Amino acid sequence: MFARIMIAIGALAALVHSGQALAKNDDFPNKPIRIVVPFAAGGGVDTLARLLAERLKEKLNSPVIVDNRTGASGVIGGTHVQQSPPDGYTLLFSTGTHAMAKFVMKHTPYDPLRDFTPIARVAEAPLLAVLAPNLPQKTLEEVARAAASDPKAWAAATPSLGSPGHMATIQFNRLTNSNILIAPYRGTAPAITNVSGGHVQLLIDSIVALLPMAEGGKLKALATTGPTRTKLAPHIPTATETGIPITVMTWYGVWGPQGVPADIVKKLNAAFADATLELANAGRLAALGIDPVQETPEQFQLFAEAEVARNAELLRSVDFKIE
Repeated sequence: MFARIMIAIGALAALVHSGQALAKNDDFPNKPIRIVVPFAAGGGVDTLARLLAERLKEKLNSPVIVDNRTGASGVIGGTHVQQSPPDGYTLLFSTGTHAMAKFVMKHTPYDPLRDFTPIARVAEAPLLAVLAPNLPQKTLEEVARAAASDPKAWAAATPSLGSPGHMATIQFNRLTNSNILIAPYRGTAPAITNVSGGHVQLLIDSIVALLPMAEGGKLKALATTGPTRTKLAPHIPTATETGIPITVMTWYGVWGPQGVPADIVKKLNAAFADATLELANAGRLAALGIDPVQETPEQFQLFAEAEVARNAELLRSVDFKIE
């Protein structure tokens, strides 16, 4: 009899706890949501995060704050999110850089895919290859010839190891037999500063951040990395058109800590999807050269796994060493 009573009490407690959790989740969000951007303010990831945050405030009827936590190729921001409570109030907004962390960092405190909850992939965009404005080369092909003939005179900035720009620069080295130095930075903004100042020669990164600088004459646009020319800058050829078939797209995704409840994931996925669609319909994404993406969390996870496998093979092909 006593055992049956204890079992009944345990079952009742479980139901009460479940009901409390459900009630709590139904009330989500009831406090500010923080979107952690693991790169410096002013870059492509930060720009899109802030546009989405504006729309999400209306969608979720809650304050949405963008929190820049830079360093270690995105791992500092990633670690902060991974160690946060899995309640949906702390989210990571990043690119493929996050998914590649364990392949480019010696001491990554987490598995980027297994230790996070996929929320949504929201957008993608071609990259833009730019040159320091003080250099004479005008095309990517001319840069390739110069870099191949004297690689020690050339260096390429990348916003972080494992980023789409890093992968594209590896492709450039591989396709042109250049083997130029790839120098990682703490985000796009500081990389732009050094390239525009002529301290570093080449940069391949998100068109969101680089095109305005190129149009202002502070960088020299060479080529985009999409399959076709972007409508944002149809006068810029694709890398493939120049004879150097670099095909890398940057993509933007949202993750939470491992264990975010499924109902909260569903609500956040819908909110990000709606916010992205509204930005697209308003022309805000086209103005940045970004295309919207609508995916379920499950589709996002499968996409990320395929990207990791492809990029890991690229790193192995050039014998990339983790330092």
